[in-house]
Amino acid sequence: MSEMSRARTPESGTGAAVVVIGGGVTGLSAAWWLAQSGVDVLVLEKGIVGWEASGRNGGGATHPVSPLFREEQRLWPMMDEMLGYPTEFRPQRIRVALHDEEMEERLRGAAIAVDQGFSFEKLDRKTLRELVPLVDDSAVGAILSHYGGHANPQRTVQAYAWALQDRGGRIQQHTTVHDIELRSGRVVGVQTDRGRFGCDALVLAAGPQTAWLAARMGVDVPVAPARVEMIVTEPLPLMKHGGVDGGGLYGRQTLRGNLAYGGGPHEWLAAQDLRPARPVNSPVLRSLARRLYELFPKAAHVRVIRSWAGIVENTPDGRPILDRLKDPENVVVATMSSVGFGLSPASGRAIAQLVSQGHCDFADLGQLGLARFADLAPDWRTRSGWVAAAPRSDSVASAG
Repeated sequence: MSEMSRARTPESGTGAAVVVIGGGVTGLSAAWWLAQSGVDVLVLEKGIVGWEASGRNGGGATHPVSPLFREEQRLWPMMDEMLGYPTEFRPQRIRVALHDEEMEERLRGAAIAVDQGFSFEKLDRKTLRELVPLVDDSAVGAILSHYGGHANPQRTVQAYAWALQDRGGRIQQHTTVHDIELRSGRVVGVQTDRGRFGCDALVLAAGPQTAWLAARMGVDVPVAPARVEMIVTEPLPLMKHGGVDGGGLYGRQTLRGNLAYGGGPHEWLAAQDLRPARPVNSPVLRSLARRLYELFPKAAHVRVIRSWAGIVENTPDGRPILDRLKDPENVVVATMSSVGFGLSPASGRAIAQLVSQGHCDFADLGQLGLARFADLAPDWRTRSGWVAAAPRSDSVASAG
């Protein structure tokens, strides 16, 4: 497709030059970058923007294994100014090692960033305790990365949404897409419970619903949905570094002092069971609380005051799919496989370029193409053990 026309009116009816299905950070960022270029863009969201994984994650922005890593690192420090609204981004990240094997893992991960021109420092126990006074005294050490960081997911979602609207983009919430209209190898519109919306191009960034919607176009996008959960504690005195990972947990200390953390095991869901309002899984919450105590034993006295669950999609190899399809040729598929939040400034820009010029000029997206799954076994979920658990009979607590 030739360069996207500026503020072009759709061929008929209500719509936009570009329709984005999905109001998470990936879809909102892509729409914002398109609107920055003067493109008429409309985001359709079946619920509330950021209601699933985008607003329900640890807020990390540190992904050195991604081809979008350099752009992620370049953009995050500028996002508050660029968007015009606060994301509460804070630079750097501490990754605690509770044992020697975990330290080796931390160093291997840091080496990948070093190869790309970034740096880190190894922290001994004494320095670690000075920076993170809540940490377990038995921790063998940590690394402090001079890259990455963390932001507030809820603030960031709102910042994207407001910035998009400031630039003329539109968002329609509580609008569920039921079908995608094809004509002569192109998408020309979508059917929703609020009517038809025409478009010249489509961005499919619908999280766990991406596979079902792609199938409406005859495209197989292999993803498995899972529910992830978070807990938040009472506020504590602020540590010098709020972004601290360890013990299989991800999260941060908020600016108010709360500890907000999550981390597996996640609950695999059947493809048709994607209700975001499902009750929070009490056994998982107990596991999170126990491991948070193991990471921060000096916070054992604080209470968990809030918890919530969100749904994420996972690809077979755990890497995102960012691809401009050949058929239909005016569709970009974006599914981020649980790393969408941190990469959103860069992935949104990449998606906008895929829409407007057919390729990304700042990162090689070849390894994120859909074609890598061409020979995937039909029963890949079963082979990976990613199957929905049997219904539980035990009582569970509702999300707060």
